[in-house]
Amino acid sequence: MKALFKIGTIVLLAFSYTTSMGQQKKVLRKELLNAVINQKITMVDIKEISMESGQVAPKHLHPCPVVGYVKSGTVIFQVEGEEKVVLNEGDAFYEPKNKKILHFDNASKEKPLRFVAFYLKETDEENIKLIN
Repeated sequence: MKALFKIGTIVLLAFSYTTSMGQQKKVLRKELLNAVINQKITMVDIKEISMESGQVAPKHLHPCPVVGYVKSGTVIFQVEGEEKVVLNEGDAFYEPKNKKILHFDNASKEKPLRFVAFYLKETDEENIKLIN
């Protein structure tokens, strides 16, 4: 009982200290993406990629899953079998392993596009394969 009282007192004091300091700020977490990856990941290759205004990416696929987010700009994005979507600054995306990416295009004719891609690799797969 004494131990329980001591623990309760310590928790109460710690709470009182942090709230009285007034400097403790909440950590906010905004969910951007929730994707199921069905493979063992042994390596992550992270790239920042830039595309010029109006630039269109060729059709391609990735031998490994790719997750990422748009740092600046707007993207027209389409995975084979899915609807075309528009991604804006701060949006996240998922490109499944070995699935055709029909569009990853800079939607703006005036502004460049910057995004970060995380290539989730099992071994030493290539990052990208261009397709017809």
